[in-house]
Amino acid sequence: MRRVTWFNTTSLTLGFTFLYLPMLILIVYSFNRSELVTVWAGFSTKWYGELIRNEAFLDAAWVTLQVAVVSSTVATVLGTMAALTMVRAGRFWGRTLFSGMIYAPLVMPEVITGLSLLLLFIGIGLDRGVFTIILAHTTFSMCYVSVVVSSRLATFDRSLEEAAFDLGCSPGEAFRLVTLPIIAPAVISGWLLAFTLSLDDLVIASFTAGPSATTLPIKIWSSIRLGVSPEINALSTILIAIVATGVVTASLITKRASLRLQAEERAAEQQA
Repeated sequence: MRRVTWFNTTSLTLGFTFLYLPMLILIVYSFNRSELVTVWAGFSTKWYGELIRNEAFLDAAWVTLQVAVVSSTVATVLGTMAALTMVRAGRFWGRTLFSGMIYAPLVMPEVITGLSLLLLFIGIGLDRGVFTIILAHTTFSMCYVSVVVSSRLATFDRSLEEAAFDLGCSPGEAFRLVTLPIIAPAVISGWLLAFTLSLDDLVIASFTAGPSATTLPIKIWSSIRLGVSPEINALSTILIAIVATGVVTASLITKRASLRLQAEERAAEQQA
């Protein structure tokens, strides 16, 4: 086992401090009574109340929630289908191209993705709004879902499906009754990941949003250009809480599924 050295400990501590200390400071100052975000004047929750009464932020939050729910749901369906194709379809003509198109958005700069989608929507004459944002978020988030689900399908025991076929199930029934319940934790984790990515996206949404549709990250970006207000701190704290909850939930679901799989494998070995 590799020894833990002072260099590793110091590097890890500095890295986590650099990443999370600014978020902690933001959360603390969201409860600041003062209108100046850098001057502490006592504990108060009044900015959360002001945020609730801010209709512009509420409208943007509603648009963001709609986009995140719809796009993550569609991305989960398409990503699961893509994962099934990559894992179960075997070798077929164009497999390399198909896999490359699935993985390309993972490493593609968001500016390139947003600009290309903008040019596409302009070229086909599609007015930008909530629908175009949903299309854009579905395009890049389905790739993440595909990666998560395909990793689970790669370790799936096909003998369970074969047993279902022997008992008279059709391929559709075998998938619905056997495969889907087993890979459900990975599917749920993919949905939560897609939801989080859509909730946080700024770059792609700024290219594909129109005047009638403003997401919350765009609204925050527009507001801080005129100066950071305490309401922004409160809103950012709420977003951090939502995203952190989604990430932790996805991690717990994945870990629980992994432990369940290991327990099933040990039970099968003992029976054998």
